[in-house]
Amino acid sequence: MSQSLNFTTSPISKPFYSKPYFPSFTPQFSLKFLRKPITASLSDLNNSSSAPSPVLISQFNWSASDSTSIEVDAVTEAELKENGFRSTRRTKLICTVGPATCGFQQLEALAVGGMNVARINMCHGTREWHKMVIERVRRLNEEKGFAVAVMMDTEGSEIHMGDLGGAQSAKAEDGEIWTFTVRTPDSPLPERTINVNYDGFAEDVKVGDELLVDGGMVRFEVIEKIGPDVKCKCTDPGLLLPRANLTFWRDGSLVRERNAMLPTISSKDWLDIDFGIAEGVDFIAISFVKSAEVINHLKSYIKARSRDSDVSVIAKIESIDSLANLEEIIQASDGIMVARGDLGAQIPLEQVPSAQQEIVQLCRQLNKPVIVASQLLESMIEYPTPTRAEVADVSEAVRQRADALMLSGESAMGQFPDKALSVLRSVSLRIERWWREEKRHESMELQDIASSFSDSISEEICNSAAKMANNLEVDALFVYTKTGHMASLLSRCRPDCPIFAFTTTTSVRRCLNLQWGLIPFRLSFSDDMESNLNRTFALLKARGMIKSGDLVIAVSDMLQSIQVMNVP
Repeated sequence: MSQSLNFTTSPISKPFYSKPYFPSFTPQFSLKFLRKPITASLSDLNNSSSAPSPVLISQFNWSASDSTSIEVDAVTEAELKENGFRSTRRTKLICTVGPATCGFQQLEALAVGGMNVARINMCHGTREWHKMVIERVRRLNEEKGFAVAVMMDTEGSEIHMGDLGGAQSAKAEDGEIWTFTVRTPDSPLPERTINVNYDGFAEDVKVGDELLVDGGMVRFEVIEKIGPDVKCKCTDPGLLLPRANLTFWRDGSLVRERNAMLPTISSKDWLDIDFGIAEGVDFIAISFVKSAEVINHLKSYIKARSRDSDVSVIAKIESIDSLANLEEIIQASDGIMVARGDLGAQIPLEQVPSAQQEIVQLCRQLNKPVIVASQLLESMIEYPTPTRAEVADVSEAVRQRADALMLSGESAMGQFPDKALSVLRSVSLRIERWWREEKRHESMELQDIASSFSDSISEEICNSAAKMANNLEVDALFVYTKTGHMASLLSRCRPDCPIFAFTTTTSVRRCLNLQWGLIPFRLSFSDDMESNLNRTFALLKARGMIKSGDLVIAVSDMLQSIQVMNVP
């Protein structure tokens, strides 16, 4: 039996609603209950007997051209078959691809381990190398049935080091003297010499200034200036990585004047953005965003360059200017990255945790996905196990209900990328399970964000469906969406159960893979909800992903309604 709540805009004298389902929900629209049996059988499928139902990823059979097929992430399918709905991870995982993980087999291992988004960092490597990585990720999706999205991260205009002469890293020891130079090297640089990309560097720093590398991972004190060269003494030893960000402090305060004059998007960034658009990346992350104007300008540029492009723009919050204009930046962007490494170099370290929580909560309110990044498992670049403090840090990000967690050097050039990803996955699953077992339902009151009456209806439907899902302890929420908007509204509510998001396009499906709790499927569907449900039930049952008796709530951005039903 199906119980359906249809929202209509026709005026009535008194609204009617069912108290057992949502006691605190007072709709401004009429509700109409319908009772109608929904049936599903394998006869709804063409050649259903050949539908693949493997558990082993390597045996996954793929047929994207089949109009009766349903595309779902191979790992999620295996988890659903083996452990059921509640086993699925809600927090999404992003891996930066580098020399340690750029091979096809390494990428497949990350995908099997739970990678939802592959990040390429334009600070490192050539465009030819990045093109190769993108092609391998797309091939992985096509051949193995994954839905791994691609995020391209721009370099930005901030002051940073050179590429260390091709070395993957260099160790700075306590008391060592290093030279930072603005010379353009015609030959390999002398030992302990680092090139800096900003021509005014030697002019701007003063003897006694403190130089922070990569947000304070290594610290130097300026002891002498000789023409274009700046001699520095290492005061906090650590690992130097190619093209790491540089900031300098004077008398306990960050020196910001020169950075403030640099553009957010450099000439190199614009060329990289053109490359990303041409290669069809799913997300472009912009470094050191200072205002919403930069995001709006980039979105207009992307639209002009490719009118059919579905590229989403992610703003990186990593400076004092970003925090000062936080809400307007979030409103303008398609998502936010909390880049804690560089942010920690511009604000006192003790303020970083509260800034992270504020950003995560505001993104949730404004319905924008948020990524917590930088130094999550930094020690695993060199060691096979994380520190207890790192595990606690990851746990806190999951507890804050961030959409995604990101590995940087741990997966790009670390010695144990698979183990680092496994730690993120296991910690996420454990904290999420604890949250559900303790029935810690959300206390956050979500503000209205709709800009039109139609959007208000969609928002009310999703808020109610999520509340009903928790009260009724349903197995899954189904959402049929062509744009992804209704799916994102459900994700914003952070319900206890997983959200099966069905969409018709591959690009929307990949973008949904960044958002909390969403399991994106590609499925052709019509405006007839009964037909869609019949077909979906048959397809999922044939794959062993659902079974008769499972309780499901279904919503759609085509028909403004909520339907509650048991799978027949």
